[in-house]
Amino acid sequence: MFQFSESKEGLEVYFENHLILNHRFDEPCFYVGKGDETISAYRGNYAIEDYISFRMPLRDYELVDEESVVFHNHDYRLTCKFSIQDERLVVYFDINKPTNRFWLRLYANRMEKVYGCGIQASYFNLRGKNFPLWTSEPGVGRDKSSLTTFYADLYDKAGGDYYNTYYPETTFISTRKYWVHVDSSAYADFNFKHPKFHELHFWDIPKKIVLEYQKDYLRLIERLTDYTGRPPKLPDFVHDGMILGVQGGTKQVLEYLAKAEEVGVKVNGLWIQDWAGYRFTSFGKRLYWNWVWNSDVYPNLRETIETMKTKNVHFLTYICPFLLQNETLFNEAKALNYLVLNQEGTTYIEDFGEFFCGLVDLTNPEAFNWYKNVIRKNLIGLGVGGWMADFGEYLPVDAVLHNGIDAKLMHNRWPVLWAQCNYEAVKESGKLGEVVYFMRAGGHGSQRYATSLWAGDQSVNWETHDGIPSVIPASLSAGIIGNPFIHSDIGGYTSLHGNIRSKELFGRWVEMSVFSAYMRTHEGNRPSENFQFYHAKDTMTVMARMSALRVALKPYIQEIVSQASEKGYPLQRPLFMHYLNDDSVYDLQYEYLFGPDIYVKPVVKPNVSEQTVYLPDDEWIHLFTNESYSQGTFTVKAPIGYPPVFYRKSSKFAKLFEDITKNFALK
Repeated sequence: MFQFSESKEGLEVYFENHLILNHRFDEPCFYVGKGDETISAYRGNYAIEDYISFRMPLRDYELVDEESVVFHNHDYRLTCKFSIQDERLVVYFDINKPTNRFWLRLYANRMEKVYGCGIQASYFNLRGKNFPLWTSEPGVGRDKSSLTTFYADLYDKAGGDYYNTYYPETTFISTRKYWVHVDSSAYADFNFKHPKFHELHFWDIPKKIVLEYQKDYLRLIERLTDYTGRPPKLPDFVHDGMILGVQGGTKQVLEYLAKAEEVGVKVNGLWIQDWAGYRFTSFGKRLYWNWVWNSDVYPNLRETIETMKTKNVHFLTYICPFLLQNETLFNEAKALNYLVLNQEGTTYIEDFGEFFCGLVDLTNPEAFNWYKNVIRKNLIGLGVGGWMADFGEYLPVDAVLHNGIDAKLMHNRWPVLWAQCNYEAVKESGKLGEVVYFMRAGGHGSQRYATSLWAGDQSVNWETHDGIPSVIPASLSAGIIGNPFIHSDIGGYTSLHGNIRSKELFGRWVEMSVFSAYMRTHEGNRPSENFQFYHAKDTMTVMARMSALRVALKPYIQEIVSQASEKGYPLQRPLFMHYLNDDSVYDLQYEYLFGPDIYVKPVVKPNVSEQTVYLPDDEWIHLFTNESYSQGTFTVKAPIGYPPVFYRKSSKFAKLFEDITKNFALK
């Protein structure tokens, strides 16, 4: 299954006849070193600098036995033990001296492409760039050449760059048809720039690396998710229309619901984030971070929830692991010593912009169970159908944790701990598959513990790196490493420095969201300044049409959701997952397959009435015109409410799609 091949140039390591390590005395595969990092944090944004005091190539090697190789230089000796486990190659690392920097080079070829590394919103194919892997706020704009990013950096220290992400993961898939995962939660930087190798850099010695080859991408993802775990099926109700993100109190949200239903919008839920109350800051409307039902803002909420359920409209809400200073949950957690501490041994207080919070120490089993029970009692016990589980990326790097592990090493693990806390609360309540929570932060293990993701706080604009286009590569990159259920805030969220949501943008986001895990609107951080669906009847008419389309697609969606939970296949798939031999599809990142049979190319630019699409080799039918297409590039009409969507003529759901065409045809 694996073999070593020696020559006068060095050592080659093969797995299933594929070259994985090409160690040359002049170009070794391993380096060790020492570095001193500086990490400055500001409201979830991190400025990271690293000074490398030395970097030593481990040029020499010794074959110890049939399973072990020692790579060495001077008095540094790295032992690599190779083994086969469940048809995967696993390499364990052990070093004889303390070191805090490590570089590993995996063999690559010039034509190879790679995907994954968590949620990457700027680039789907990662080849040609490096990607620091550190969970953080991704920044506003995420493009150093844009005015949005310039102003966000200037005034907020929050501009971000192409690689900043809520969800980093040391896992990727290669077009050489392998997946690889490196077992490390330390800061990492995966560099895919070199034509002959991928250089993976870590601030510790990883425990192991796991690698597996398969013949096609579907089997590759199935095997990867055998390793990572998979989420439960989505609740059935999320396919029965769309979730309206509204707020303002019981009377107000029920008025929004009635207004939407009057126009024909099929509503399956109300996502009401201000259930615990709210406050206003210079950023905009913020929530009151004491996760207890606010009966002043939402009187008679229990009765309202039960009444809504009789109409298959579910109540969804919001929680995060931070607690508002001097409020009831904070005071209880502090008295029990359940909060993260600072270097002085007192409660670590985090500034969230004009309000201050403590963080539940999820490394403390008692605190973990206490907060899990808060979720069970205050959310599930209230009768909610789901919630946003926010802010998993904020663990301070200078915090002191109950488990004694350096917070720099726990930082990337924290989102997964937060997901696990939510998961266990739902599981122990017997609600897996009935309740859905959605997370933006993640890491290795989110595949098992996050019932779904959302793409984060996009700007309310058309910008490539942080507006509506960025949702598509974000979804594809998350899905290809085993997170099948991801959606986005319809209309985006962040409105700063002149970015104001338009009616057109909202409409395009609605139609795109039909072809995601589920549909959910958001009022954004400055609701009064931005367009809202309840401002325009014609927008609600588009919502009625698209929510009805979602319901019509339900039999097909239920099947691909089942595939996702059983095999790990993402709902939103890159074209190459099903068209392996088409070289032209491997760099496409703004179109995708929704399941195996539907091709979608959302409109993500303003003032567009038609769209150019590339269809791979198959027989395709336009969902809204019934026109037939084969392989090639075509320009089709795309007014709002009629995005470019095609289905495979040979699909077993062809009759369902034909009926949809009759009822939703472009006239």
